[in-house]
Amino acid sequence: MTAARRPLRVTVWNEYVHERREESVKRIYPEGMHRPIADGIRRELGGDVTIRVATLDEPEHGLTEEALAQTDVLTWWGHAAHDKVDDAVVERVHARVLDGMGIVVLHSGHYSKIFRRLMGTSCSLRWRSDPGGEREVIWSVNPAHPIA
Repeated sequence: MTAARRPLRVTVWNEYVHERREESVKRIYPEGMHRPIADGIRRELGGDVTIRVATLDEPEHGLTEEALAQTDVLTWWGHAAHDKVDDAVVERVHARVLDGMGIVVLHSGHYSKIFRRLMGTSCSLRWRSDPGGEREVIWSVNPAHPIA
């Protein structure tokens, strides 16, 4: 007899800035970009997933100790408000990732505080066409992780 598998617990995090500030984005994502991201994950995984959404404007950005303790995988969508994310929340997320929580950083999240903290680099974009351009080496510390 096999043990019943518990659904994957996903938190979809979005800064939720563009959708409220820019009319063109608001028309496409009237409920925020986090909704179609959550819907897509739900559509793909069906009953094998439970999803909650969190945004920058919530207390503790919706990423409380309790919320993160109930998260197996965090998706992170950021672009315009990286500097608005509280450092204490970044440290909390960082600790959970080091403890085994998966994280999928989307779009311009390469420059988010959490991604830079996890990567240990500036994560500044450099183009190979720049004379003397620098490189950053990124490797997976756990290639067997389900999201690697």
